Amino acid sequence: MSETNNKSMEYFSKNFINPEYLKKNDDPYFYRNKKNGKVQCRHLHANEVEILVKNNNFAEDWNEILVTDEFDPTLVKNCEFYGRITIGKLTNVYLEKNELRLPVGITNSTIISCDIGDNVIIRHVHYLSHYIINNNCILFNIEEMFTTDNAKFGNGILKEGESEDIRIWLEVSNENCERKILPFESIITADAYIWSKYRDDEKLMKKFIEITESGYDKKCGYYGVIGTESVIKNCRIIRNVKVGEYAYIKGANKLKNLTINSSKEEPTQIGEGVELVNGIVGYSSKIFYGCKAVRFVTGRNTQVKYGARLINSMLGDNSTVSCCEILNNLVFPFHEQHHNNSFLIAATVLGQSNIAAGATIGSNHNSRSPDGELFAGRGFWPGLCTNFKYNSKFASFVLTAKGTYHYELNILYPFSLISTDLSGSPIKIIPAYWFVYNMYAIARNNYKFKARDKRVNKVQNIEFDYLAPDTVSEMLSSIKRIQYLIGKKINTEKKTLTDIELISKGKEYFNNNKEEPEIIDDEAMNKYGAIILKPLKSIHEYTKMCKYFALKYLITYFNFIEQDINFNIFMEKINQLYAKKLYTSWINLGGQLVPEEEVETLIDNIKNGKLSSWDMVHNHYKILWEKYPEQKARYALYVLEEISETKIFDISTNLWKSLLNDVIAITKDVLALSISTRQKDFESPFRKMSYRNKKEMEAVLGNVMDNSFIKGLEKETSVQVAVYQKISESIK
Repeated sequence: MSETNNKSMEYFSKNFINPEYLKKNDDPYFYRNKKNGKVQCRHLHANEVEILVKNNNFAEDWNEILVTDEFDPTLVKNCEFYGRITIGKLTNVYLEKNELRLPVGITNSTIISCDIGDNVIIRHVHYLSHYIINNNCILFNIEEMFTTDNAKFGNGILKEGESEDIRIWLEVSNENCERKILPFESIITADAYIWSKYRDDEKLMKKFIEITESGYDKKCGYYGVIGTESVIKNCRIIRNVKVGEYAYIKGANKLKNLTINSSKEEPTQIGEGVELVNGIVGYSSKIFYGCKAVRFVTGRNTQVKYGARLINSMLGDNSTVSCCEILNNLVFPFHEQHHNNSFLIAATVLGQSNIAAGATIGSNHNSRSPDGELFAGRGFWPGLCTNFKYNSKFASFVLTAKGTYHYELNILYPFSLISTDLSGSPIKIIPAYWFVYNMYAIARNNYKFKARDKRVNKVQNIEFDYLAPDTVSEMLSSIKRIQYLIGKKINTEKKTLTDIELISKGKEYFNNNKEEPEIIDDEAMNKYGAIILKPLKSIHEYTKMCKYFALKYLITYFNFIEQDINFNIFMEKINQLYAKKLYTSWINLGGQLVPEEEVETLIDNIKNGKLSSWDMVHNHYKILWEKYPEQKARYALYVLEEISETKIFDISTNLWKSLLNDVIAITKDVLALSISTRQKDFESPFRKMSYRNKKEMEAVLGNVMDNSFIKGLEKETSVQVAVYQKISESIK
């Protein structure tokens, strides 16, 4: 044994194995055995050592090489072994993955203190240290791959004796670090939201650290793991990385301090030129083509590609980002950002969002210090070349037109369009814009997101529908807000009126006038306020969609689609539902809508120790999700009361008939508007001009009536209308 080899082994025995853990366990292979289970291994036979030596293999100590009875020494060539090595079955077969086909065996590699499973390929791995490699894996052409004594695999924990200043945090939602959270391998956006939002609750913050730490052993000495049937090829540096089953990693430059979650049902892929440091990669993630991510979490079924940069951020399930920069963000599921010249900094975005090209959304250069932040509800859609003054806040499904918004915004109106002309003038807001001008796009949301949800295990629950308690509550508030502003506008006598009196005055104007008043809303934008365009139309559209939500969800919840029903059955169901508890304030927990009161109870249970692990917290989310349909249905009854200004059991049969007939018309309108807004794309001469004829256009774009969403909406409309008509016709 050479002096160099003696020194190398001395280094590993002294520096890799924690003396305190040895004192406790008296077994330097305790963690390996704990992870790998009891494998029946034996020492090499003399003839096997002879074959290995003839094949130009070197071992620091052949007695430290343990193998199974199905080990074939002829399949090990040109390798160096140091420390305890266990090798499983090696047989003369080939493994193949994505056109890479290689024979099983260990060749041209340096291996230190590893456990190698059955029929593994290790080929041209120049330095492989302290890894457990499970069955049928391929490791091919890797410069260095090793695990250190204090590896944490991307989790924000500390090992024994480590100081707090080396802990890895994710500094989400704000660049001043005061909303920071700890990453852990099972984290979902609901966890991150509560942790980042309730910063004033010191006990809760301490509990979050405590339950995160309690999920992991503080002892040193854990080995890296490569899951069954995973492939890693043509990579440079892999350090302190745990890889799940069936992962496919090729051409990565640097992978450091990571957990790469992967399974047979949800395999993860990492591709060329990628550099990932200090993070958690979600199941079924795809990260490739030169992406850089540092201090990050990606959720399930996410894609990060084409040079995107993800730093100090969490990206929710089913999101796709490419060619962009995302710093210090908490982004909920279904986020889309595809453009090279767009960035998003210091924001909490509640998902189902789309960031256009040229959108430069960040606090760095438009506030006095880097502590500003942006908060956007579901469906945030900033248009081309938009930027905002921080702090700003947006209601759900807000579309912003191209422009620089020089002052802070507080947009309270969901489904609205905002635009700006000049820096010294109010912005313009069209509330309910989507319902009037692009019903196809908004109605398609539910269909689109369900189709794009490829997750097998749906730990993070997600409300897909654009009409849900969060958006409907915003519409109800907006109706009162616009009525208040109308009342304020027409109060020409300048009497001192209460807010309730101004709302009543605005309501009276809405009921008796068709002429749209011009409203200045001083609170929508700092300094110059906003002009609310078409306020009467907005109230009308919001009211329509609230009715549509309430009755559509009620007949769905009561399962009337499949039943022969009448008004008496309808009222009997309503009577039963009305006795349930009503919640009117809702919080979006990572995509799942939860009554605020239930969130407060959840927080109390974390603080008092009833929920003492993240698994228990996640199970509680599941329980809340199971309660949600009933809570949503009870809220739908409340919405009917608010819109009709009548308690449910005081609604007359005539009013019920009127409500049902209104919703029949609205349901038909939703279909008609969805078709007509999509049809515009086929009828505009400016859309037609690039095609030789109609047949060419249809070959490229298809036909409106062949659209799968339109077909589904037609069928849904027919069924819903039939149910409403049955109920209406049975009223006596």
